[in-house]
Amino acid sequence: MALRLVQVNLKARDESALGRFWADALGWGVSVEEPGVVNVEPLGFAWPDPSAVCIDVVIVPDPETVRYRAHLDLATTSAAHQAELVSRLTDLGATPADIGQGDVPWTVLADPEGNVFCVLEPREIYRDTGPIAAVVVDCADPRAMARFWGEATDWTLHEVTDDHARLRSAQGVGPYLEFLRKPGPRSWWSRVHLDLKPYSGDDQAAEVARLEALGATVVDVGQGDVSWRCLADPEGNEFCILSPG
Repeated sequence: MALRLVQVNLKARDESALGRFWADALGWGVSVEEPGVVNVEPLGFAWPDPSAVCIDVVIVPDPETVRYRAHLDLATTSAAHQAELVSRLTDLGATPADIGQGDVPWTVLADPEGNVFCVLEPREIYRDTGPIAAVVVDCADPRAMARFWGEATDWTLHEVTDDHARLRSAQGVGPYLEFLRKPGPRSWWSRVHLDLKPYSGDDQAAEVARLEALGATVVDVGQGDVSWRCLADPEGNEFCILSPG
């Protein structure tokens, strides 16, 4: 058994406006799954597919109460592309963000609801990921996170050090899942968490039990009676296991 990372979930006050921002930012399309939920995914995309990690924008009464430790890194192909993308994102409503990054070659921005993300300088490793280079999770112990998430998902570990771990779909397509060592509480906003999905025919409850055995804990975030299950990894990062259907 294994789980697939299929989307990131982004909390919002205005799910339609934020969904449109991210669709325009990535060159993707939008659809309304149900009232309060906007899907952002590549045009013509047959979900789920490892070639892309999609975005679900979900309205919540008070997103300011949510401060997850994940964010998105966007890929570029050249210095000119990076500059053009930053300019276009700014025109769409993004703003420069200072999170103490100092003098770095990437650009840190915040989306219209204040969620921080990065526009990377060109890097060869991300040349075939699509517009999202990586989903990045801050953590205290990248090695431990790589062990947990490597067991939880069917993704392959590509690199691990004391400071950084990198996984990618076993098919070698789509963005990376990265764990970056940054101990201590986060000082800036990100309302992004991960959504995982069992393969068709697998049992959701069995997957929850398997992840609990790996060190995850079941959490109550006020979700009520829903089809997904909310868990936290060994460092307390919340994520959801969707139904296999």
